Amino acid sequence: QVQLVESGGGLVQPGGSLRLSCVASGSLSMLNYMGWYRQAPGKQREMVATMSPGGHINYADAAKDRFTISRNARNTLYLQMNRLTPEDTAVYYCKMIIGREYWGQGTQVTVSS
Repeated sequence: QVQLVESGGGLVQPGGSLRLSCVASGSLSMLNYMGWYRQAPGKQREMVATMSPGGHINYADAAKDRFTISRNARNTLYLQMNRLTPEDTAVYYCKMIIGREYWGQGTQVTVSS
């Protein structure tokens, strides 16, 4: 059984930065997809950035040139977010496909002055 735990969210001023982490427990031997998603109040969940085990990366238009997805050699997925705006306010979720789909519980990011 795999569990995903996100951290790193919080309150930040416009123009600031945050780094989100997603730690996966359990075996990752069947890992074939990793990604970050977000859901703002009243909106549908949307893709932010994805990464294949081979390193292919895809960003949503809103994330290009500001956000960076990466992973370490073990079990942690990251999302570095720079130049944050109030429109980035949302709950951010980590998703991995390891045989089946797994989601973390989410971490709140609030961008406000």
